[in-house]
Amino acid sequence: MLVAIVSSLGAPLIPTIAAVNHVSMSSAQWSLTVTMLVGAVATPTMGRLGDGPHRRKVILTGLAAVLVGSVLAALPLGFGALIAGRALQGLGIGLTPLAMATARDALPPERSRSAVATLSLTAAAGIGLGYPVTGLLAEYFGLYAGFWFAAIAAAVALAAAIVVLPPSPQRPAHRLDVLGAALLAGGMAGLLFALTQGGHWGWSSARLLVLAVVSVLLLVWWVAHELRTPHPLVDVRLVRDRVVLAANLTAVVGGVAMYLLMSLVTRFVQTPTSAGYGFGASVVVTGLVLVPFSAGSLLAGRLVRVLSRTVPLALLLPLGCLISLVAVLSFVFARHSLWQVFVTMALAGLGIGITVSVMPALIVGAVPAQETGSAMSFNHVVKYIGYSTGSALSAVVLQAHTAAGEALPSNDGYRSAGLLACAVWVATAALVSYLLIRSRRGGTRTVLTAGTQKPAEQADAGPLPPQAGGPRHTSVDR
Repeated sequence: MLVAIVSSLGAPLIPTIAAVNHVSMSSAQWSLTVTMLVGAVATPTMGRLGDGPHRRKVILTGLAAVLVGSVLAALPLGFGALIAGRALQGLGIGLTPLAMATARDALPPERSRSAVATLSLTAAAGIGLGYPVTGLLAEYFGLYAGFWFAAIAAAVALAAAIVVLPPSPQRPAHRLDVLGAALLAGGMAGLLFALTQGGHWGWSSARLLVLAVVSVLLLVWWVAHELRTPHPLVDVRLVRDRVVLAANLTAVVGGVAMYLLMSLVTRFVQTPTSAGYGFGASVVVTGLVLVPFSAGSLLAGRLVRVLSRTVPLALLLPLGCLISLVAVLSFVFARHSLWQVFVTMALAGLGIGITVSVMPALIVGAVPAQETGSAMSFNHVVKYIGYSTGSALSAVVLQAHTAAGEALPSNDGYRSAGLLACAVWVATAALVSYLLIRSRRGGTRTVLTAGTQKPAEQADAGPLPPQAGGPRHTSVDR
């Protein structure tokens, strides 16, 4: 829930951050992007540390960092301090896979699967619930009240974790892959900075092209390094499993489309009606617009439990992508009334809720127990890479449709960005469907137990957790 609160301090507050700190909207967008970027880098680092005997210390340190970052962002020290505080808050994003790994180790098999799904769903559903709360605080008590709220929540979470966290698992500790973390951070930061500066520097400028090429080379180096090092930050070899690859592609590509839509909606509804579009909504109303997202996510969790009794979880992944595509299409062609935006966000929550409920179960069922933290961390890495890219991309597209001397983009900018998100979801659904079809038609015999898959040669390694809300059943596909 703390991760949800940290995330909810982003998109709806961007116009307010820009106004209070006297910066452009594209600069204010970094208050969201930097959190996602740090989360993408911190997640595998914390996940790798958490796979060993230091999990409890890593979780407590992460909570303490979120507390410090929340206080730093809450103090009126200027835009730089706010960005630094948001960066520290991004460390909290790495807590989610550690919580999932803890649940798998601490709970009996019949409860661990539903616990992992609940943890994944909580972060997604809690975002929509956190938006109106932080928006209400910002509306009536000022911008920094929301960050004080996050500081209080972090302090409570830290105190609770000290009391209830079980001891770390007794597994061998390995040397941290510092070079891998540095390469990932440098490559991602460079690409995102190039993306946001393209409109200012010029898309064909030499320094932009050099920065983009260097960033790509750093990421290529990172992948090569992860394949060679004996104890990688992220075991990229786990992605060779087609089901795991499908889950990770859904996370990264779908994450781009998701945060494109989230950023577009929050800016659109706050745009003054004098611009010829928008609703001139307050931060509170903007937060309420995102409540249907949470409702849809919670409904999706129950829907997945019911469907997974008869349908393999892997087949629900394309369904979530298609529902998300319908949500973006509704924003592109039906955003003339506030109630239409509510419907859009409800559909988006339903689609995202299905995917985030399915992905952890697929990954947990496909990897060894000792690699759970690393595998889930990789999924969160690519997911937050998608989130940060989608956040930055929304600012780029809208900035490209903002006339010189104007503060607001044209209405066509939202249409263009929405169509881009549609294209991303179509590509995601196509790629995931192809991988799953290849997986089912391949020579590998796959056992589907409680909606999760694992190769037949691993079938004797131990039972998978049974389905939440339903009896255990087994089917065999080729």
